[in-house]
Amino acid sequence: MTLSRPNLKSGTIKITTEGLMAKEAAAFWNGMAKHYAASPIKDIASYEFTLQRTRSYLRPQDKVLEIGAGTGSTALLLASSVAYITATDLSTEMIKIGQTKAAEQGVHNIDFLVDGAMAETVSGPYDVLLAHNLFHLLDDLPGVLKRANELLKPGGLLISKTPCKPQGLGPASYRLMQVVLPIMQLLGKAPFVAMRSVPELERLIREQGFQIIESCNNPVKDIRNYIVARKTAGKP
Repeated sequence: MTLSRPNLKSGTIKITTEGLMAKEAAAFWNGMAKHYAASPIKDIASYEFTLQRTRSYLRPQDKVLEIGAGTGSTALLLASSVAYITATDLSTEMIKIGQTKAAEQGVHNIDFLVDGAMAETVSGPYDVLLAHNLFHLLDDLPGVLKRANELLKPGGLLISKTPCKPQGLGPASYRLMQVVLPIMQLLGKAPFVAMRSVPELERLIREQGFQIIESCNNPVKDIRNYIVARKTAGKP
């Protein structure tokens, strides 16, 4: 069987680094790549929940784009559920690790591309766009959501999981992060972070032509909110 790959723009694979912040982010994640790849998943229950819910929306004929795919662990686990996955990340080192893992695991229906969250090297259209643990790291989330709308087919799905501001004080890990994060950022040991409340995140998604069909977090202690949204209109 010959796999039909989504359209990729001609030319060499490139890093879309618009502005200093994107360059700094790429450098940060390049430096973190080996440690990130070697780190075990801290909350297996939450990760398995995400995989289970995401698989329930996928079809064998789907062409999927994952932005901010990191080393491709999630994309590789979902590849058997779809026709094809394009996995992108702005870190060249993350992408190299993902390519190596795909070769070692014998997964052939996946492409790894170096690209930022705006996904400028692809043109789609895609049935599903995945963005896990990414939206809180973006300084232009509305622009990325608009681009996601452009890349999806009519009725296509945007599936994301995003750390959000909890109601009240939140878990101890969140409170500690609020104290430590600014210090780590000053030392160049942490990336840009913009935490939003769940209602704010949902509003931004709806404003870019999506209808939210699922929004939840599980387990309760997890501040990462899982959202599935369907494209209902063209780009605003």
